[in-house]
Amino acid sequence: MGRTVEILTGKAELCRSIMGALPDWFSEPEIIEASAQAIEELPVFGYIEADVVTALIALKPHLPDAVEIALIATRPENHGRGAGRHLIDEAERFSHEAGARLLTVKTLAPRDLEEPQFEATRRFYDRNGFIRAEVFAKLWHEDHPCLFMVKPLAGVQAGETTL
Repeated sequence: MGRTVEILTGKAELCRSIMGALPDWFSEPEIIEASAQAIEELPVFGYIEADVVTALIALKPHLPDAVEIALIATRPENHGRGAGRHLIDEAERFSHEAGARLLTVKTLAPRDLEEPQFEATRRFYDRNGFIRAEVFAKLWHEDHPCLFMVKPLAGVQAGETTL
């Protein structure tokens, strides 16, 4: 059984290690490096199994109402074993404590290509209560349409926070 912990040091290294092991999702070295640098200043949580961080999540508060999942990634040998679900739970806990009402994420929108890895990513978010809210065709790049997904947080009403 694993556990979730806040990562306070070595965030960029951990990011490079996990993203680098996922070439089907993150194939461009400059994207990995930009992500590694960006998460240095963000709250980052890791899922640990057998003393190894098998997955990480970086959160970007857009207070007062939303927290964005800036990055979530699981080592390929640990896919489908629950680490992502535990990290979504941690993101919800963090968001509640921050007083946010929404948890958001951006991922690659469906394209006219066979991309089972991105379909699996979208299904993961669907299973975890995210709603496909909008596609931004050119937010990232014209060849990479962005799917914006939101998850209303339970127990949080407009104008008040209840845990």
